[in-house]
Amino acid sequence: MVEVKRHTGIVFAILLISLGIFIIFSYNNLVTLDENTTAKWSDVEVQYQRRADLIPNLVNVVKGYASHEKETLEELTKLRAKTFQVSQNSIPSADQLKQFEDAQVAITSALTRLIAVAENYPDLKANQNFLELQAQLEGTENRIAVARKDFNDAVKVFNTSIRRFPNNCLSSLLGFENKAYLQSQNNAANAPQVSF
Repeated sequence: MVEVKRHTGIVFAILLISLGIFIIFSYNNLVTLDENTTAKWSDVEVQYQRRADLIPNLVNVVKGYASHEKETLEELTKLRAKTFQVSQNSIPSADQLKQFEDAQVAITSALTRLIAVAENYPDLKANQNFLELQAQLEGTENRIAVARKDFNDAVKVFNTSIRRFPNNCLSSLLGFENKAYLQSQNNAANAPQVSF
């Protein structure tokens, strides 16, 4: 009888240790995936910030040629200032992500109008600074697309991991929740043209 209790105690200790190790490994894996999504979100913000940083230069170059287009230039400057009011350094909630996306759509729209304005000024289209800014803007738009895709890929891996058994039993207890995806923008079918 003592031998059976002893074996039962050993089996119970082994199960308890195994459960502890499983929880530690699961938690560490979820933390790694969570940090990866945070890093990918940071990459998205960096690319949008890069675009926002190009705007003052673009506005200044256009100002010299199209001073009567003041309304478009002022709107673009105001939109740039509003762009990063969503909490930074952490992945925004679904509502905050929507607000962020709406701000980015507004900037894209304003940039499209600015590009249309530039079409009316042949000297502006030939200006070296303007051409450089155009190339940088095109490159930035490509980087934004890649960063958005990478973020969504990281969110997919994280969300899948916390929904799979047995992680799904632990994830809510450990404080891990689904993350929101960056959605396709409403006018994604009509992507802005950034050529002059």
